[in-house]
Amino acid sequence: MDLIYTLRAGYRQNGRFLMNRKTQAQIRKFKASTGEYLWSPPTSIDAPATLMNFPILEAEDMPDIAADSFALAFADFNRAYLIVDRVGIRVLRDPYSTKPYVLFYTTKRVGGGIQDFDAIKLLKFGES
Repeated sequence: MDLIYTLRAGYRQNGRFLMNRKTQAQIRKFKASTGEYLWSPPTSIDAPATLMNFPILEAEDMPDIAADSFALAFADFNRAYLIVDRVGIRVLRDPYSTKPYVLFYTTKRVGGGIQDFDAIKLLKFGES
């Protein structure tokens, strides 16, 4: 609950949880004091599962729950992260490597990074 409310209201409106599938499997078992699960299954085929009414995104690059790991993120990812996609593809023609064939090497430059650190919060798990 504290993780959600560390984001300002403008970011919290579009907040989403990000975790890997092992973390999601453990969090699916969490219950409120009333006995109901915090995780809610999707209401339709296109709808995401939710945790405390916020959508859940799955990313296998996120770490598992362990001591001192940041296994859970809550953010407005549209405002927090910027993906840079440079226009154009570079093509290099190589007629020398594999005679009588001509090889073509293509490269495209893309990148990304955190744009707004206020729009993303990570939950650090302590020792168990």
